[in-house]
Amino acid sequence: MPALSIDSLSKAYGSVQALRDMSFDVNAGEIFGFVGSNGAGKSTTMRIVLGVLATDAGEVRWDGRPLDLHVRRRIGYMPEERGLYPRMKVGEHLVYLGRLHGLDRAAARTAMEHWTQVLGIEARRDDEVLKLSLGNQQRVQLAAALVHGPEILVLDEPFSGLDPVAVDVMSQVLRDQARAGVPVMFSSHQLELVERLCDRVGIVRAGSMVAIGGIDELRQTPQRRWFVDGAPPDAWLGHVPAARLVSSDAVSSGAAGSVVEVADPSLTTVDQELLAAALAAGPVREFARVRPSLTELYRGVVSSDVSTTETPSASTSTTSTSATNEVSA
Repeated sequence: MPALSIDSLSKAYGSVQALRDMSFDVNAGEIFGFVGSNGAGKSTTMRIVLGVLATDAGEVRWDGRPLDLHVRRRIGYMPEERGLYPRMKVGEHLVYLGRLHGLDRAAARTAMEHWTQVLGIEARRDDEVLKLSLGNQQRVQLAAALVHGPEILVLDEPFSGLDPVAVDVMSQVLRDQARAGVPVMFSSHQLELVERLCDRVGIVRAGSMVAIGGIDELRQTPQRRWFVDGAPPDAWLGHVPAARLVSSDAVSSGAAGSVVEVADPSLTTVDQELLAAALAAGPVREFARVRPSLTELYRGVVSSDVSTTETPSASTSTTSTSATNEVSA
């Protein structure tokens, strides 16, 4: 199936190297989260995809072929800075943009009516853009990216300024587009949302892709951690020589208990050994595998100057379960 391929992009602004060999793919039907700190190169990459900026090296391909003007007209782009005409009425604006993308007037109007209804702004069709709240302007901006039925979606901070209801609406739109086979690429600083919504995530630092993969794939580290809410660890941890205590009596979730770590990945039954030792010392109220959130993965990657494989600190990302359920799962 067609894929959007970003291949070895480099871009410099004078002495500032904005992109360094930036490479990744966004597959058809995939939602790809593009995350990094301000100035990491996300917007520059998106603008090169759109053809707004020229790359110094590398290329962008769609379905194996370099992007040309015809393909770029089939991209739905949502800039971080709103690109709307403030004194145009919402409905007229969207019809106008649809016509620019090659739709006839009737098709453009039908698309405008559809997307304003889906995004909950049908009552604002006759309002000038400048009279809308920032959140509603953001909805109009998304409608502008969708009105021509794009084959590719490239969205720069699409969730900025949205309330929770609008976030849910926009999230559903992106899921629906992906289910229809559209590759969806978006940047965001709302990492919990990225974690919940995306099939894969790319983390960018200083113009380079430093980590990429599915959330579960990015969470795979040699070190494994468990949260144990039971007897004090000094009463039982010594019975599992491979384990070490990471923290006790407080974790990021606020729950009382201990976090223990085993660094050797070859010990496949160590979770059962840990649970048995803890149960021998007293009741166990909770026993759960601890996995790093995307926020912690991101912090570990972007703050590491030496290695991009540094293991970030983990937080409990599982809900409370009984010890027997956790081990049998």
